[in-house]
Amino acid sequence: MNNRPLMLSATFVRNVRIPGRYGDGRGGLGLGLLVRPALRGGLNRSWTQSVRIDGKATSLGLGRYPVVTLAMARERALENARAIAQGRDPRRSARAVPTFAEALETVIGIHAPHWKDRAGSERQWRSSLAAYALPHIGAKTVDAVTSADVMAVLLPIWSTKRVTAGRVRQRIGAVMKWAVAQGLRVDNPAGDAISAALPRTAAVRRHQRALPHAEVRAALARVRGCDASRGIRLAFEFLVLTAARSGEVRNARWEEIDRDGAVWTVPADRMKNGREHRVPLSDRALEVLDDAQELAVAGGWVFPSPRGRAMPQKHLSELMHALDVDAVPHGFRSSFRDWAAECSDAPREVCELALAHVNGDRVEAAYRRSDLFERRRALMAEWAAYVA
Repeated sequence: MNNRPLMLSATFVRNVRIPGRYGDGRGGLGLGLLVRPALRGGLNRSWTQSVRIDGKATSLGLGRYPVVTLAMARERALENARAIAQGRDPRRSARAVPTFAEALETVIGIHAPHWKDRAGSERQWRSSLAAYALPHIGAKTVDAVTSADVMAVLLPIWSTKRVTAGRVRQRIGAVMKWAVAQGLRVDNPAGDAISAALPRTAAVRRHQRALPHAEVRAALARVRGCDASRGIRLAFEFLVLTAARSGEVRNARWEEIDRDGAVWTVPADRMKNGREHRVPLSDRALEVLDDAQELAVAGGWVFPSPRGRAMPQKHLSELMHALDVDAVPHGFRSSFRDWAAECSDAPREVCELALAHVNGDRVEAAYRRSDLFERRRALMAEWAAYVA
């Protein structure tokens, strides 16, 4: 048994007693039997395969004898050789590559802690991809998703639901970029490769439904007189008086309110522009807060839900629907902005700062460090009087 065979045989593998590595001949695709002394005496036999992956010499483990027989080892060596010839890394078996649906869960888990509205953003990701992407590519492994697959997802909605289609494409791309980073594929099939193939239809910009500013006073009166919960009614009036975004109002906390200074400071992590924003509070806004103090709960929310939690987004929207008000909560910012342009003497920059809009001119923004707070205070007092 001292002579090395030209090719391995089942008999040799079973009877070999000399430690070493025994190759399976020139046609063995790098397959070898590794014989080593066992810790408690005797010999261990295992299968290895010498290959080159991405130009680097690599040794692959194929299992131990006798669990893996010579025939099984040769079959595995052939499968590995075929994978390498196709540009794939055999160390990543098909089982190790997640499906798109599985990878989506991983990507959401990575990004969700950094989303401002974690629950809302996660809900939007899941609903959009469940509706349009998962039926087509959810069961495919991420390395098998092609540009044609992504096109099949996007084309039916590209012209009719352009905004949604753009978000679906971006979210598919995020999953594919994760797969690239993991070495599971080399490209993003939702990227530039399909840009030229998608129709160049102009996206129709749809503005949030808003009331003419002259109708806001009547809408406020209807809200005050309706039978909605007190917290919802107060939150809506505060939203109108401050021209703030719904999420900023619904998640307002008492520690953000300076009653003596008549200032509400919204922290940066709740602002769309990522910057802390000071909101001057009119006399009527302070009265709303005084009423809201009677609803105070342990959680510290200014406008808690009936269950004592942060108010869900749907509550204000459902209020508008129930009262047949042809507007969405965000639309009252537009009502305010139209009023400010048409009825006030405030300069444009004061009106824009009242809405926490960031100056698009970087040079101008760099030189103007003031938030024009006192001028905004006068503007918001005038607005409160207009809608009172």
